[in-house]
Formats: sequence, structure tokens, C-alpha cells
Amino acid sequence: MEQSVESMSAIPARMNEGWNHGDASAFVADFADDAELVDFEGTVHKGREAVIAFNQPLFDTVLKGSRLVRSEVLFARIVRPGWGVVHHRVGMVMPGEQEPLSSRYFMQLLAVVWQTDRWQVATLQNARLISLETAMALDAQAAAG
Repeated sequence: MEQSVESMSAIPARMNEGWNHGDASAFVADFADDAELVDFEGTVHKGREAVIAFNQPLFDTVLKGSRLVRSEVLFARIVRPGWGVVHHRVGMVMPGEQEPLSSRYFMQLLAVVWQTDRWQVATLQNARLISLETAMALDAQAAAG
């Protein structure tokens, strides 16, 4: 494999496949051993094994049968040799759903590093995509409650 934008852009599709099979090990197969995942709530999970330990119980319970859909790599670029970034957006559907709810779209920023002849995820920041209007409505609801 070579240090190409195409090879780093393929990482999210493999992650999605792992998720869609409910397999946390496959979901993080492209993560470096010391990778970090920042989930959409802001919790930092340090190390591939910690990310697996966090995700597998979710795949086995509350996220069982969920699927990632509408995956799109918005950009990927090599910042300098051996270092790159990938911006990915994706929606999540629960069993029986055909389309993601508007609150179930996410953007992911992956920092990748070239190690052992392949791109590996060093850090993944996952954030929920919501509009400013939705965020303000949630804030108002919280303040009123």
C-alpha cells in the first residue's frame, strides 16, 4: 500500500462495515494501538482495546442492529508525509428504520498516521451534527426545565 489520499479515504467505509456487523474489533481495525476516540458526548477513550471495550457492549445492547448509512468522505488530505486527515459524515439508523432521524447524523474528523505500511487512525473526533436552531431550542428547553 502507498501513502495515498484514496487509501486513507477508505478507512471510514471499513469502520462502517464493522459497525454494521456489530463487531467492535472490526470497527477499530484501522486504529493504532494507542489511538484515541472522542465520542459524541466528549468522553475520551484511550487505546484501541479501550475503544473496543466501550463499543462492544453498546453493539450488544442499545445499538444492536443499528447501521451506519449515507457515509460520505467530504475531504481527505495528506498534511505532510506520514500524516493525514479525513473528514467523514454519516447517519445512523436503528432496526426497522430506513432513514436516519435528523439528530442521528455525525461528523468525524480522523487524524491518521502512516505506520507499519498502512494508514492508522491516531485520533477520531466524533460529533453529532445539529443545526444552530436545534441547539438553541435544546438550550431553551433545558433552561425552562
